[in-house]
Formats: sequence, structure tokens, C-alpha cells
Amino acid sequence: MTMRNQNTTYKKIAFYGMMLLGMTSCSEALDPVLDNTYGEDFAYGLPEKTEGFLMNAYANVPGSFVAEYGGDFLDVATDNATTNAFGSALYRVSAGAISPANNPVGNWNNAYNQFRNIHIFLENGLGDNVTYNLSDPDADMAKRMNLKGDAFYLRAWWGFTLLKQYGGKAANGEALGYPIVLSSEEYSETSGLEDIQRNTYEECVEQIVKDLDSAYLYLPKTYTGGDPIVGVQQLGRADKQNVRALKSRVAVYAASPANQSDEVVSIAGMGSFNVLNEAAFVQKWVDAAEYSQEAIEEVGNFSSLKTGDFNNNTSPGEFVWRTYHNNRDLENKNYPISEFGQARTSPSQNLVDAYPMQNGYPIDDPRAGFDPENPYANRDPRLDLTIFYNGQTLDGQALEIYEGGKDSKARNQQNTRTGYYLRKWLSVQNGMLDPVSPTNDHHNHALIRKTEVYLNFAEASNEAFGPTAVGPEMSQSAVEVIKSIRSAAGITDNSYVDEVAAQGKEAFREFIQNERRLELAFENHRYWDLRRWIMPLNETVRGVRILKGEEGDLSFEEFTVEERKFDDVKYYYHPLPYDELVKSPQMIDNKGW
Repeated sequence: MTMRNQNTTYKKIAFYGMMLLGMTSCSEALDPVLDNTYGEDFAYGLPEKTEGFLMNAYANVPGSFVAEYGGDFLDVATDNATTNAFGSALYRVSAGAISPANNPVGNWNNAYNQFRNIHIFLENGLGDNVTYNLSDPDADMAKRMNLKGDAFYLRAWWGFTLLKQYGGKAANGEALGYPIVLSSEEYSETSGLEDIQRNTYEECVEQIVKDLDSAYLYLPKTYTGGDPIVGVQQLGRADKQNVRALKSRVAVYAASPANQSDEVVSIAGMGSFNVLNEAAFVQKWVDAAEYSQEAIEEVGNFSSLKTGDFNNNTSPGEFVWRTYHNNRDLENKNYPISEFGQARTSPSQNLVDAYPMQNGYPIDDPRAGFDPENPYANRDPRLDLTIFYNGQTLDGQALEIYEGGKDSKARNQQNTRTGYYLRKWLSVQNGMLDPVSPTNDHHNHALIRKTEVYLNFAEASNEAFGPTAVGPEMSQSAVEVIKSIRSAAGITDNSYVDEVAAQGKEAFREFIQNERRLELAFENHRYWDLRRWIMPLNETVRGVRILKGEEGDLSFEEFTVEERKFDDVKYYYHPLPYDELVKSPQMIDNKGW
């Protein structure tokens, strides 16, 4: 694999990218500040200090869906939702206010911070200078191997974070990623800035996959039992299931139209692309299908997401990798005003309309049995899992979102902008935000779910082999996977899935995209899915106004809530940070910036 000026790249990124030794941590063991009383050699010989560099790369992995974005779900910058925090970073993003000097969705400096932490560990934490278990050489070696697997996995995770956020096409049509760094060597020097370049998108993918393959060799399948190194007490660290699942995700992104050079895929306009090299395009999807099949074999069967998974203080079987938090932050931000929340996230009518009926038919199909005067009856159970609508109960009280009701915008301007509230991930224990005695609850944060792995497979298999074909060495077809996902979610009839599959690859592609939208709503996937598939970014966000008649009958009127300002193909990509472009003239920016 060709690498471009690795050492000089790191000198610049490490020195200018806010690479600080001391970082906030929850315990001294995670604090990487060197003990200089006896010099660096002595400090690197302390296992807690040396391991602390690696643990900081873990500690900076997002701990909740809103942690990265100033309190909002990334969905509020898509057609899935809006935010009522008008001064927030993502509200500005939803209005198209992204620039090289201000990109709230980017994470450049933090990612390179973590690269540096990882490399300091790899260079100092695995040699004879440090011993993790003085009394048991076998346990010492087991610890070393486990930490080495952690390091490779985390480098892949942070590499993919950069690739997802900054990967894209340059004006010349080349697909580019980020400058790969593999060492902390001479990180404090500032020479060579003029030589720094972005690696190609494919080179970045190759490096990430290489790191994941290395991590797989050293990590346990899962953390179980009472062993101090690979026992259940280490749950939340990377394991073989994480590795295979992340590799599946990386491969699907790498095969997506927006991430191909102009020799393979050209962008024709907002929501439109042309495949120019069908063989090359399909081969990447074959690779993604193979990686996803490997991941399925590793993670086993999925169980779909249930409300009990939101606040269960054990690790739900549906989760491949998760963190958790014990507080009431999500409720503070997203409960209605009447329940002492801030009503921050407002799911859209667009998203509500995307859920089919429980019999599997879309609501505009005559066979669906959709009743516009009772629009939430007999719907896909994932609607109730994800969204609070009028009449549902919270804290023992029915939500009154009709005009003039206690939870309507007419009653309080800070209430929902769309006629809906967020349900997914929230605790609904009574008295959660009681002003006198509020309580906290356990919240699971799913970084990777099993159902996502199956959706990755379905997407890749459809592109590689079509909806109904079972590819070589594959266990099932795309249509079989989608049926199983919908059945697990509570859909009672999959006849409509077969109808769409019979229409061919492109029709089934849109069907899979909608399944991802429903299944992964408010997990910060929609924003990236829209971009990697070059889907329209400028869909108007709609809401519902509910009118209550004198007899208590309800009528529903849709209205425009927010126009999206993504009116140029440049919004399929993010700009590189302004500081990086100024300091390194060979750093080519993405198309349109």
C-alpha cells in the first residue's frame, strides 16, 4: 500500500492539531499526563500511565447520540427531524451553514489527538520496559495482546471517523480521504508542512481494513466470564464481533456512489448520479457483501430493537458495541415542556409517513388500510418505538399535541415544531424530571447494532447480485434479510417486499434505504446515508397540525416546518478545516469548497 509522507504528516497534525498530553478523564488511571519526576522512560514503564494513552482513545468515543453535536441528534440536519434549539450547531448545519472555518459535524483535531495517543501506546506500551503482571508471565502476555488488539481497533475506528466526515471527491474527480499517520515520531517538529497530502479514499480504506484484520488476531470473540483480562468486567471494549461489524460498515461506505472517483461514478446533480464503470462499481459491492457475510457469521442472529433495550442495565443481545450513561440528559432535552423537558427534537411528518402499516404496505397503497382520520392505528410497530404522537402516554398523562393541548406549540412556543416528540432511547419511568426529586436512569448507547450488520449485507448483496439471488458463499439473499428484519420488528406480512424485489435492483435499493431510515432512526446514520448514496438533501421538512372539534373528533393538516438549504452538490461532502488548508498547500479540498 502506498503511503504519502507519513512522518511529516504526523509532525504537522500532531503539533498544530491541539495534541495535548493531558486530557480529561474519569480516573487517574486514564490520565496520560507523564510523571516527569524520573523522566519519560520511567513514566512509560508505569503500566497505568502507558495504558492511559490508549484508554483516552476509548474515552473519546461518543458516549451518547448527542455527545458529538452539541446536544442534538444528527437526524435534525436531515428530513427525519428538526431542532428547536435555534442557536445550536446543528440548526445552523440544517440551514446549510457549513464552511471550512466552521463545520460542527467534523472532528478532525480530536481524531488526530487519538491517533497520537494510540501511537504513543504502540511505541511504548508493548516493549520490555513495561510489565502488566509481575507474578504471571502468561497473564502479562495475554494483557499485551489484548491491548495491542485494542490499539489496532481504535486506530481503525478513528480512521473511519475521519473518512466518513472528510472523505470525498476533489474537483479533479479523484476520491480522497485523510492523511494517514502511523507513528508519533518527531511529533513536535514543524518541518515538511508543504509536503502533506491526503491519501486516496481507497488507501484509507485499505489501512482501516488492515488495522481491523490485525485487531481480529488479538481480541477475544466476546468478553465473558470472570477473567480479569477478557471477562465480562471488560464489556464495552472492542472484541472480534466489533471488528467484523465495523469492517462491514467501512466496506459499505467504500462501495457507495459518492465515494468513487469520476472514472467509476459521476454526480449528475442533486439526487442523481451515473455509474460509468459498472464492473468496478459492482466489485466493491461484492467485497462489501463478503465482509458483511463474515460479520454476520461472527455476530450471530439479530433480535431487533425493543424498548427494553433503551434503559436495560445489562448489555442487550442486539448490541455489538455500546457505551452507556446514567443520567437524565436525554429526557431534559427531549421531554415536552409539560413534563419539564425542553422539547428539543421534533421528528418529522416525512419520517412518520415512511413507516408502513403493520401488514407491510406503505400508507399510500390501497391495500394498506390506512385511515387518515386515525393515522397512527395499525402501523409498523417501529413507529411507536421511535416517536411520541398525540394520545400516547408519558408519565401517566396522555400527550395533548392537538391545537391548544398542553403539549402543543399553541400552548407553549417551546413545544414540538412538528406535532411529534422523540421516544427512542428515552426513559419513561414516572417522575423522571420531577422538579422536587428528579431521578436518573441507565441509558444504552448503541455504537454498532446487529441489525445494522444485516442491513449492510442486504444493501451490498442487492447491488452485487440483485434482490433475490444468493451470492457465492453467501447464506441468504437481500430480500430474505429484509423480510427477516421486518418480521422481527413486528410486520405481519411480507408480500409487498416480494413485489418490490420483482421490480429489480434499483427499486429494491430504495426499499432498503427506507428500511435503514426506519430501523436506524435517531442513531445518526441518516445524515451519512443520504450523502453516500447521493440522495436529495433538500427535502422540505413537514409537520402535522391537529385540530380538535367540538365533539372531540380530530383532523390532521400537514404544513411546512423547515426548508433545507442544501442546494449544491458540494453538500454531499464536508470541507477540510481551514487551518489545515492554509498550512499545507498540497491538501486538496473536496469538490465545491
